[in-house]
Amino acid sequence: MNHYFTNNKNLKSDINKISVIVLGKSYSLFTDNGVFSKKALDFGTRLLIESLPLPEMSGKVLDVGCGYGPIGLFVKSETDCEVDMVDINLRALHLAKIGARHNHLSVNIYESDAYSNVKPSYDYIITNPPIRAGKEKVYEILMGASDFLTSKGQLWFVMRKNQGVKSTLVDMGKCYNVSIKKKDKGFYVVCATKKEKIVDND
Repeated sequence: MNHYFTNNKNLKSDINKISVIVLGKSYSLFTDNGVFSKKALDFGTRLLIESLPLPEMSGKVLDVGCGYGPIGLFVKSETDCEVDMVDINLRALHLAKIGARHNHLSVNIYESDAYSNVKPSYDYIITNPPIRAGKEKVYEILMGASDFLTSKGQLWFVMRKNQGVKSTLVDMGKCYNVSIKKKDKGFYVVCATKKEKIVDND
């Protein structure tokens, strides 16, 4: 079940276009075998997108684990932000690029295993982390975001209650100020900001 965060060259390709309506606006995405939620936009991702403070967003945005692109492409379509989108799955990146061209959106899409090819810093990092990749990878994305955010930057993510969101929030509280922005059907949308470092002048 780890197909959507790895590359399986032997998996047959069958690209399909799906129509997605978010916040009353329609856009098209392209999916295929071997990517997450290929048949329709999943509930968690939709909830995350609909919870973002789109009217006030500006600056640079990073979509980590972008898949075929629903988050990054919608943010770009609704804001003036500079949007980067990364994933380890090459097929997903190819689909995201097709979606960007189809929707006439200028975004930067490239391969990166979490932040391995990412350079700081971003005003927003947004992710629906790959739970099936395991806790270590999820924490690499969530905890690692701190090194790639501006001082006032925000990390936005979605996680289900039964996937350990409460313990994750406790762990994140060590280096972030965390705020639950929305709960629906067991999903939590969370915004996290970096805690200010205490400077000892003595």
